[in-house]
Amino acid sequence: MKSLDIRPGYPDFMGAMNELINEAAVDSLQRALTSAVPGQGWPELIIAGAALDGLSLRERADHVSRALLADFRQTADNAMAGGNYATAALTFRRALQEPGFSGWALWPVTETAVTLALESEDPVHFDDCLTLLAELTPRLTAEFAIRRLLAADLPRSLATIQSWTSHPDEHVRRLASEGTRPYLPWAVRVPAIIDQPEATVPILDALYRDPHEYVRRSVANHLNDLARHAPDLVIATAARWMANPDSNTVPVVRHGLRTLIKKGHPKALALQGFVPADVTVSAPQLDRADVALPSDLGFAFEISNTGAEPARLAVDYVVHYRKANGSRSPKVFKLATVTLVPGETKSFSKRHAFRQMTTRVHHPGKHSLELQVNGIRYHTVDFVLQPEGS
Repeated sequence: MKSLDIRPGYPDFMGAMNELINEAAVDSLQRALTSAVPGQGWPELIIAGAALDGLSLRERADHVSRALLADFRQTADNAMAGGNYATAALTFRRALQEPGFSGWALWPVTETAVTLALESEDPVHFDDCLTLLAELTPRLTAEFAIRRLLAADLPRSLATIQSWTSHPDEHVRRLASEGTRPYLPWAVRVPAIIDQPEATVPILDALYRDPHEYVRRSVANHLNDLARHAPDLVIATAARWMANPDSNTVPVVRHGLRTLIKKGHPKALALQGFVPADVTVSAPQLDRADVALPSDLGFAFEISNTGAEPARLAVDYVVHYRKANGSRSPKVFKLATVTLVPGETKSFSKRHAFRQMTTRVHHPGKHSLELQVNGIRYHTVDFVLQPEGS
């Protein structure tokens, strides 16, 4: 799943994603916890590890977390009785000494810690839980669990998270940006972050020049999230960064403005050097009027610079997909970035694939293709998508 933006090397396809928390991973977690607290049994955790079939990755994390909570909340004669946050935090910190205490089974660990911290009547546990998540995140991102702490007390959480922007571990710095994203994939929404878009900008200001691309990528994704509901704030932030850029600022801003660029936002385009230009754009020539599933649609067109100045152009195209109810939904695709000198004409061609995917279901019927240059739309041409196998 691309949008998750997880550690490099993890699978990005959904079938394998669910198996990231499997019986073997839970068994490894159980052995690490047993080593951390010798003599303590984890009966509910063992049962949970054998009952994961048919569950999504998120459901598996919640299922294993419930088992951990049950094991912590044991009877009074058990050595770990009480199941309070302090007991769990001590156990998890001891387990960090174990090499096997890592991987995707730590997602339910972070969720368990947050649940117990929020249940605790001791206010110290809230702040300690934030610290614990920072300690755990180098083993596996704590970006999902931290959302409930943000929702419970945003100012208190951000005060601690802001301090992470100077942390020596890049995973902790990345958690500061990724965990506070307004629309983090797979994560619970934090309404206060959406209602107060300026609240997380100081974190981004501190990290957009981070030496690690892993952190900068998160900053760009966070900025792009903000663009969905606070475009003016995003433009102002990007403009400040571009006023005094380093070698990495341009790609961070470009990635952070990608949604606004596709929408043709004039100020976002201008920040990337795409200003109104005198050009002519020919209508796209399709290689067929009927497209069968699965196959490709080819198209070609030309752009001419009719002005007196060089024209830097963001050349995109828009596919207006037919929806199940018969309406159409546009999606912008990047095609090229070019500069044309006065009088120059350039030809473009592209093949667009139509395949059924888990992320896009194609519906037969009339579709359209449209060109977009520097945010301005040109020429709409219709075509018909035929049923699969026709």
